[in-house]
Amino acid sequence: MPLTLRHSPTSPYVRKVVVAATERGLADRLELKATNPWDPADDLPGDNPLGKVPALKLEDGTVLFDSPVIVRYLDTLHGAAPLFPQDGDRRWWVERTHALADGILDAAVARLIETVRRPKEFYWADWEARQTDKIDRALDLLAPEVDRLASDPPDIAAIAVGCALGYLDFRFANDDWRAGRPGLAQWYTRFAERASMQDTVPKG
Repeated sequence: MPLTLRHSPTSPYVRKVVVAATERGLADRLELKATNPWDPADDLPGDNPLGKVPALKLEDGTVLFDSPVIVRYLDTLHGAAPLFPQDGDRRWWVERTHALADGILDAAVARLIETVRRPKEFYWADWEARQTDKIDRALDLLAPEVDRLASDPPDIAAIAVGCALGYLDFRFANDDWRAGRPGLAQWYTRFAERASMQDTVPKG
């Protein structure tokens, strides 16, 4: 039986889950259920009381959320190289980099809410600047470590960073995150060509 994934085509967290599933041969086990977390009439809270995507409903009705938990669950369903290495320094670098990439996404989403969804009369410039600074600092940390993102198949660090950079391009195309980070830019250009990334380019 399929696993039901609450899905929004613009969510980078959903994209991370789908890319991870695709890279480990699990995409055909996911049944995507269109979801609009911003619609108060959507039934998402019935699956996730936090009202967030992704949420994954298992065959027995159990629902897992959010994306870090879901990708760990997916890692138990395949026999390929693990998304999360279990041994040595690599394990902790991957865990940290996964968290760092999710932090970039958290800051980018907060910035989007501040600039697009919040009424203009309540716009808080210092808050947007704070989120932008978080993103810049995280990218500066990643840039000299880019060679460590090279794994085949990609682990969760590479997948999460790829989805984070793709989201910056999608939502903040006028920002030049590539400036001063040529290695990271080159890595992302190559990573974005993977079929799992091409099939999940955000729309909307």
